[in-house]
Amino acid sequence: MTTYHRTKSQIAEEQKQLKAAQKNSRHFAPIYERYYEQLFIFVLKRVSDEDHAADLTSQVFLKAMLNLKKYTFKGLPFSSWLYRIAINEVNMFFRETKKQRAISIESAGLQHMIEEVQFTDNEGDIQLMVAALDQLKPAEVQMVELRYFEKMSFREVAQIYNITENNAKVRMYRILAKMKKWLSTSEHLTD
Repeated sequence: MTTYHRTKSQIAEEQKQLKAAQKNSRHFAPIYERYYEQLFIFVLKRVSDEDHAADLTSQVFLKAMLNLKKYTFKGLPFSSWLYRIAINEVNMFFRETKKQRAISIESAGLQHMIEEVQFTDNEGDIQLMVAALDQLKPAEVQMVELRYFEKMSFREVAQIYNITENNAKVRMYRILAKMKKWLSTSEHLTD
């Protein structure tokens, strides 16, 4: 279970803190303290540089605080909104710097993805799976990262993208089907 998960009572308590922060920004501090580390790690996995990750994470919280009055509670953890801002900041960073995007691949997440794609498991297959990830569009890679490497449920991914849970599932399975098709084509190329 990641630190992203929140219970209904935690979400309700968080909502009270957010209402107080909307009235007075000094009440934003507990929210910042609760989410800073997890968002920093999230950003760091994508940019692979601590200084850039710290700058981008600070930017996320600055934008969140400046736009807090626009935030409307929809029964979801506040972190959904923060992750959406973080994804946008990371995307903007890569557009502006023209740097190569990092993909932080965790072996357990990769293993789970291999099982869902129904691909056999050996060292060569793992390398092919990494190559298949490289064939995806950045937005597709982001969704894969959230689902498999951040270990978020479809519900959580849907909350971040502001889509339905069913839509998140459909998008993910289309991405996996695309990878499986590429893998089956690549498999023939290696024979």
